Amino acid sequence: MMHIIKLCVGVATLEELESYREERAHWWGADYGENVHVHRTRTMPKRRAEIEGQGSIYWVISGVIRCRQPILRLAEAVDEQGLGCCDIIMAPDMVRTIPRPKSPFQGWRYLDPKDAPADLEHGGFADGGSAELAEELAKLGLI
Repeated sequence: MMHIIKLCVGVATLEELESYREERAHWWGADYGENVHVHRTRTMPKRRAEIEGQGSIYWVISGVIRCRQPILRLAEAVDEQGLGCCDIIMAPDMVRTIPRPKSPFQGWRYLDPKDAPADLEHGGFADGGSAELAEELAKLGLI
């Protein structure tokens, strides 16, 4: 199994990402005939078999890994200029993770499961305000 990590450019909060995804969900359903979220990227991961149906995309929002979305499959696509690209087709579920600072990078990167932050609920944090506490603890290097 392998994950992908990606910067969420132009989005400042997890709530903003959730809103953005919900506003556009109807577009993706038309293309793929199901309730999914889609992110288009230029290149198909070479480790496709390790990702599809097993891995997640971890979103870096404002310099912090904040959530992940399970990757259902990777689909070859063609962009508006007629160039080949990859659609990352994800479950609509946004799973909050224990916040972890991440410095900027371009494109996407592979993320080994042993290096991925745990889901917030598995880190001993309950819903309701605990994301902020978890982020402060992460900044201090305590989690």
